[in-house]
Amino acid sequence: MSPITDVEGRRLPLTNLDKVLYAETATTKGEVLHYCTTVAGPLLAHLHDRPLSFLRYPDGPEGQCFFTKNVPPGAPSWVKTCEVPHSASGPARQVLLQDLPSLVWAANLVVELHTPQWKCQAPGIADRLVLDLDPGSPATIVECCAAAQWLYDRLAADGLEVCAKTSGSKGLHLIVPIEPTPSERATAYAKTLATEAAAALPDLVVAKMTKALRPGKVFLDFSQNAAAKTTAVAYTLRARATPTVSTPVTRDEIAECTDPRQLTFLLDEIAPRLAHHGDLLGPLLDPGRARPLPRTASPRAPAAPNRTGSGRSST
Repeated sequence: MSPITDVEGRRLPLTNLDKVLYAETATTKGEVLHYCTTVAGPLLAHLHDRPLSFLRYPDGPEGQCFFTKNVPPGAPSWVKTCEVPHSASGPARQVLLQDLPSLVWAANLVVELHTPQWKCQAPGIADRLVLDLDPGSPATIVECCAAAQWLYDRLAADGLEVCAKTSGSKGLHLIVPIEPTPSERATAYAKTLATEAAAALPDLVVAKMTKALRPGKVFLDFSQNAAAKTTAVAYTLRARATPTVSTPVTRDEIAECTDPRQLTFLLDEIAPRLAHHGDLLGPLLDPGRARPLPRTASPRAPAAPNRTGSGRSST
């Protein structure tokens, strides 16, 4: 019989807590749920009012993984949901994780958490801009960090503040708080940046998804700003061989990265980082930090960075 746990007055059955989900580290489902409770404060803040898409991996990353946007069967009635428009299938209901009981319920399903760049009150109106830096082997997050240095300066030239986090997989996400803007316009601006970066850094960055162009370079994926797209939220665990986390990082950490291991963080490393740094993505939660996207691009482009370190070790 599954143990029943009281979480802030909600009774939850928690299943298979001794089950090993990550074989390489012998990390159990119970440890995964404990991790989610330890980072619940900042994690819930970044999830608030954003409809969830789940990548479920109930038997661990080596088992069956499946992506779902619909409310899972058997969801408690107290888990909040919202109606989300979908161009192909019409409106659908998706989960909102607004409190600790809902987060623990979702964690018991074993999920990655993905959100759009907009909130449920204003579908398709972005309040964040995201640049997804995805390395093509043998490039790693080291090359992503080199590209990020240029992008920090380029975005600053347009008056925009940059926050950064690891994807928890191979790459890096740069996120910018922006004043509410239609997703189409955010995507167009991100595409302009990607095109400029590819022109300024032709040996490092590509702006096209064509696989033949990507080996050894960083694909700057601007399409994550489309209204229908979602991105792994900060502090979510990833369905990788080890329990890696999408982790906020500092600009200094990005500037100093010469080995992918420097920006690979497992679940037991996140609480100490929060104690030391606080939530490095805090500016995304402050409406006063949001800035409008420029109507025209800045005429000044930053110089290309020096590429130090090979960054060719495997991940």
